[in-house]
Amino acid sequence: MRFAVYGAAKRMPKQEEYRLTAQMIRAAISVPANIAEGHTRATRKDFAHFVSIARGSNAELETLLLLAERTELLPADVTQSLIAKSDEIARMLNKLHARLRATT
Repeated sequence: MRFAVYGAAKRMPKQEEYRLTAQMIRAAISVPANIAEGHTRATRKDFAHFVSIARGSNAELETLLLLAERTELLPADVTQSLIAKSDEIARMLNKLHARLRATT
């Protein structure tokens, strides 16, 4: 997903480089980074906490993609494809979070 976001970011106007584009990239990178950090924690409860943060970053990314589409910074076909991937990731994160919380 994060590589697809980098591709979309290249299509954004140069003046957005340090605004919306940077925020989209940070949110996309935050998802796997929080999962990795949580996985190294001592307890499943801690891991669940970091998965919850990853879910928030994924939701942030979806919001930023919608903003990019609505302000015509990215075409709808690009944003809708990324949102579909984000929805799939959200479902996986929700299941992982539920499993981690059920066993704590």
